[in-house]
Amino acid sequence: MSVGEFDLIKRYFKQKTSLDESQSVASGVNVGIGDDCAILDIPDGYQLVVTTDSLVSGVHFFEDVCPYRLGYKSLAVNLSDLAAMGATPKWLSLAITLPNVDEQWLSEFSRGFFELANKYNVKLIGGDTTKGPLSITVSAKGIVPRNRALLRSGAQVGDLICVSGCLGDGALGLACKLGNQSVDNKSAFINALELTDPRNELGILLADYASSCIDISDGLVQDLQHILDASRCGAILAIDKLPLSQAMQLERNKQTLTVEQTLQYALTGGDDYELLFTISKRAYQQLCMHKAETTFSVVGEIVKDVEMKLKLTNGGQAVTAQYAGWDHFK
Repeated sequence: MSVGEFDLIKRYFKQKTSLDESQSVASGVNVGIGDDCAILDIPDGYQLVVTTDSLVSGVHFFEDVCPYRLGYKSLAVNLSDLAAMGATPKWLSLAITLPNVDEQWLSEFSRGFFELANKYNVKLIGGDTTKGPLSITVSAKGIVPRNRALLRSGAQVGDLICVSGCLGDGALGLACKLGNQSVDNKSAFINALELTDPRNELGILLADYASSCIDISDGLVQDLQHILDASRCGAILAIDKLPLSQAMQLERNKQTLTVEQTLQYALTGGDDYELLFTISKRAYQQLCMHKAETTFSVVGEIVKDVEMKLKLTNGGQAVTAQYAGWDHFK
C-alpha cells in the first residue's frame, strides 16, 4: 500500500515526545503540527532569531549518503547558525522533497533528525513534503534576550580572535569521500564531516562575553573576512596557533598529510561548523573561568586597518601565501 503525504508526516515527522500539556505550553508551542500554521509564544524581553538552510543532493551531500547522518546534519548546520548568534534553539520547520517514498530511508532520516532535535529540546512545528529531486530545507528558530544577539559587526581593535574545537577535519573528510586525499584514519574525518556537533551551549555562553561571532561553514579565512568587513577592521591570524585534532596531527606526523595540506584544510575548509568569535582580553579572562564543555583557542587579534585586510603570520613572521574559502557559485 502506498503511503500518502499526510500518513508520511504522521509516521515519520510527528515528533515523539513525553511532554505533558504544561510542558508543551512551556515550550512556547501554542499550536503545532496539524493546522495551516504554527502559533508560537515568545517570552517577554526576548527576540526571535531565524535561520534557513537548504541541502541539495549532489551539491551538499552524496546521493548514497547514510540517511541517518543526513537527517542529523541537516539540522546540525541550522543549530550552528543559532549558536553563532548566541540564541537558544526552540523550534524547527522542515521542507523535504523526495523522489519516491522509501520507508526505510525515511525512518533512518527522521531518527537522525530527531535524535539531535531531542538533545537540544527543539520542537518540529511544521513544514512541507513534495515529490521531486531529493532536497532538504530546514528553518530553525531560537530566542535571545532583547538586543543581546551576537553579530558579525561588533569586533573592536585589540580584541582576541578565537575558535572553538579543532579545524579542518570536516574538509579532510570531504576530500577522503571524493577520493582526493588518502589517510590512514579516514573514518574519523568522515565522522567530523557528517556528524557535526553544533556549539549551542558555547554560543549561549558567548552572548555574555564575545563582541562578534560567526560559525565556520565556508572556511576560517573567508568567515573571518565576513567579520572584518562588517566590523570595518583588520586582523592578524597566527597560523601556528590553529587548533588541530589529534587525528589530524597524527596523520601529519606520519606524513600522510603535508604541513601545507594541513594548513589548507584548517584555513579554507568548510564544514567545520565551529564558532569563530572576537572578545576583549578582559572578557576572555572572565570567559576562561567558566567550565565550558567546548574548548576554544586564541588564534589572532583584531587590528586597525581601513582596508580591512587579513594578515597571516607563522611564529610572528609574515606569511605571503593566499588562501580562499568555499564559494557556492565558483
